[in-house]
Amino acid sequence: MGDRGSGRRGALTGRRGAPLPAGLIRPFLYGAAPPLEDVHGAGLSLSIRPAARADAALILALVGELAEYERLAHEVDATEAMLAAALFAENPRVFCAIAEWDGAPAGFALWFYSFSTFRGRHGIHLEDVFVRPALRGRGIGMALLADLARRCLAEDLARLEWGVLDWNEPALAFYRRLGAVAMDGWTKNRLDGGALAALAGRA
Repeated sequence: MGDRGSGRRGALTGRRGAPLPAGLIRPFLYGAAPPLEDVHGAGLSLSIRPAARADAALILALVGELAEYERLAHEVDATEAMLAAALFAENPRVFCAIAEWDGAPAGFALWFYSFSTFRGRHGIHLEDVFVRPALRGRGIGMALLADLARRCLAEDLARLEWGVLDWNEPALAFYRRLGAVAMDGWTKNRLDGGALAALAGRA
């Protein structure tokens, strides 16, 4: 598929014992600063931590809030058990960080490793990043993205990439300020449901 990047799903390892590719290490926060005390002079703090199995219900709730915001709640059929199995398996293929504001859940980033044949290197595909609306404007989304950028540099990954809905102008403007480049020449394609089953059944 050349340099077209990944779709909405990707894989890094087998579920049972397959090693991570050379140079990639198990997820933890990269160079993250300690909690930012007294943010905006209000005695509040921002922290980012790896998700734990006990967060499965929280992650599902955040996914639901994101889906509502994106007007896609009708597409969500994930369950708490599904997310726990994917994120907290012995050799997970998808990873999650939780942002907390003054000790309360504020948002999350969920991602997996991609690969570019043109670059010959792995990258990170950010599947979802979300900050609860009442807590936006506090640098939480920036902190989640910066943590992934540090991982890319530390692991010599080629890039950090993600999708964004074309009507979400606040997000588009935020990403432009970060220096992100819109891949306007590419159109994402997807097979699921009956079309996926039909293709699988072809000789």
